[in-house]
Amino acid sequence: MYFYGTFPEDFTWGVSSAAYQIEGGWDADGKGPSIWDNFTHVPGNIKNNDTGDIACDSYNKVEEDIYLLRALGVKNYRFSLSWPRIFPNGRNNSINSHGVDYYNRLIDGLVANNITPIITLYHWDLPQALQDIGGWESSALIDLFDSYADFCFRTFGDRVKFWITINEPQVIAWASYGSGELPPNVKDPGSAPYKVAHILLKAHARVYHTYDDKYRASQRGVIALCPNIDWAEPKTPSDPKDIEAADRYLQFLVGWFAHPVFKNGDYPEVMKWKVGNRSELQNLPSSRLPVFTAEERDYIRGTADVFFFNTYTSKIVTHATTRLSPISYEYDQEVLTKVDSSWPSSAVTGHRAVAWGLRRLLNWIKEEYGNPPIYIIENGVGLATKSSIDDNTRIFYYKTYIDEALKAYKLDGVNLKGYNAWSFMDNFEWLNGYDPTFGLHQVDFDNPNRPRTPKRSAVYYAEIIRNNGIPFHLTSLLQGLLPHLNTVTNQHLKKKGLLGVV
Repeated sequence: MYFYGTFPEDFTWGVSSAAYQIEGGWDADGKGPSIWDNFTHVPGNIKNNDTGDIACDSYNKVEEDIYLLRALGVKNYRFSLSWPRIFPNGRNNSINSHGVDYYNRLIDGLVANNITPIITLYHWDLPQALQDIGGWESSALIDLFDSYADFCFRTFGDRVKFWITINEPQVIAWASYGSGELPPNVKDPGSAPYKVAHILLKAHARVYHTYDDKYRASQRGVIALCPNIDWAEPKTPSDPKDIEAADRYLQFLVGWFAHPVFKNGDYPEVMKWKVGNRSELQNLPSSRLPVFTAEERDYIRGTADVFFFNTYTSKIVTHATTRLSPISYEYDQEVLTKVDSSWPSSAVTGHRAVAWGLRRLLNWIKEEYGNPPIYIIENGVGLATKSSIDDNTRIFYYKTYIDEALKAYKLDGVNLKGYNAWSFMDNFEWLNGYDPTFGLHQVDFDNPNRPRTPKRSAVYYAEIIRNNGIPFHLTSLLQGLLPHLNTVTNQHLKKKGLLGVV
């Protein structure tokens, strides 16, 4: 049932973006190359050979972007800093003042318009110079990431109160180092994702403690990492094996990073058992899942002030009954679940719209992690059609997803503090290039000026923000009753023989 109501007064509404996806200016003013710059410059790597070289040209459109944000009425704007734009070689001996000036202009403009910046320190665009020394497989990146973050806190933190350390760390670990789809394209599903995740968690914790020790008292901000989460629905809810499989899927997807941070500084028991058991079957001397020392567990536990996450869709999960080879390293087999993607997705590419999954997911986070303050940082839908102003499918997506979030807050007591739509504007969507489109604003990528045009979804979302939710109006009641009234009236006129008479 559709539910009416509003969120608390301090609820924060926003839109989100990421540096490589919108900025362009890939080598402007001293910026160093990132792994994504180099990857997209190889023909055949990206759909239509698209690149982020210019993207939305936000590097040159600070004032225009702020104007659009102000017109939307958002309370916050989540964006990411390009590490190689600030440190071209990844290290703090190479500070690029032009990059720092760009972010200062953006932050100052947001603050002047009462828009709260939410900054992601790392959204996948690693400086190529750091990939050359091993990337996230090298523990040297713990210190290097901390040095970069320390500089950002010191430089921007007087105006920034919300920090995200790493965007979707499990995607980095798996898609960049396991399946190898994303740069640096390492295909080592048996060991590399676990090794990389171990380093990412340590890097996140180090940055959290740096903020805690040096900046929190004066800047009074919050900091956390930001996983991506698909809700996992048991295929047969009455089957305990399917329920276990769905939870196992969530533990491998979310618990991998959230369990150490929000619970006990360690990986979920099911991960330790599954990976350890399969490592034993492979006659390995130890588990492929690394082990934290007692000191490391203490250091990692509690390194998040809030629960940030991204979500787009849901999956149907069932227990895998196929006998698996003990020498297989495939990650989905490690989890021992099957993911069913049978939900229809007519206008949607990749992400199936399953709004009720969001409410279940919010309740799962509440129960699993003790009802922390929760912020939905990315939520949206990509349309496969050429970017259109009349994006009614997107309006329906936001209408239903936000309504499920409202139910979770109002009816279930979920401590939901904010919602951000993905994305602010059409942008570079990684391997898919510029198709599909996720934006509330259309960007004409065929025009060198990259003009932006608000879509109907932007108008709809602005109304949601203005109303702080979905308040009940008499017009809503009338709209709901009209079809019924029309039917009754038509039946009455038909009986009188007047239907069709002018």
